[in-house]
Amino acid sequence: MMLHIPQVLNPEQLAECRRIIDAGDWSDGNATSGFQAAMAKNNLQLPHASEASRAAGHIIRRALDASLLFTSAALPRTVLPPLFNRYGVGQTFGGHIDNSIRANPEGGVLRADLSATLFLSEPGDYDGGELMVEDTYGAHSVKLSAGDLILYPASSLHQVTPITRGERVAAFFWIQSYVRGVEQRALLFDMDLAIQRLAQAAGQSDPSIISLTGAYHNLLRMWAEV
Repeated sequence: MMLHIPQVLNPEQLAECRRIIDAGDWSDGNATSGFQAAMAKNNLQLPHASEASRAAGHIIRRALDASLLFTSAALPRTVLPPLFNRYGVGQTFGGHIDNSIRANPEGGVLRADLSATLFLSEPGDYDGGELMVEDTYGAHSVKLSAGDLILYPASSLHQVTPITRGERVAAFFWIQSYVRGVEQRALLFDMDLAIQRLAQAAGQSDPSIISLTGAYHNLLRMWAEV
């Protein structure tokens, strides 16, 4: 399941993130790449331990905590600290699949169930630079407004197409979900949205809402890994 989550960052948060990271000390993006990714990757990245990366990442993680749509879709157990990349003219990241197990800079390792890209440049600021994600329904081209996020399974083949004009800046990170299975997460997400729509129409105390909410949590108990 791919999901576009609009306005994860509001204009003030977006401006503050850009102010922080634009003044950061960018370096070769292959500093965090595995062997295969390094052969396809050509971009710049903020070192994850830098003050700029930590400060901007803190803004994003607070925004994610406040996003009910992100929480409903991802059911996040752990969100890795966001990283930041920058693509200029001629730079690209060829087709690849993200590592299934990732080190957590805050300690330990996690299973990467979901990948997320948070766009920090407006689409009109650059040509090219689309995020191409392939799933069972084909290839999808993603180029979102600044502050918007795309969430997709970390097992997806994806790439960033070459930049031909301007500059593309984004944050990216991985999530370990409480629910490992893609199909189970999708079902729970659809149920949650349906319950919210019904509650708006019928009220939270309606017996059908109570019954559906109970069914949702029973499935979550069965599928959650804690």
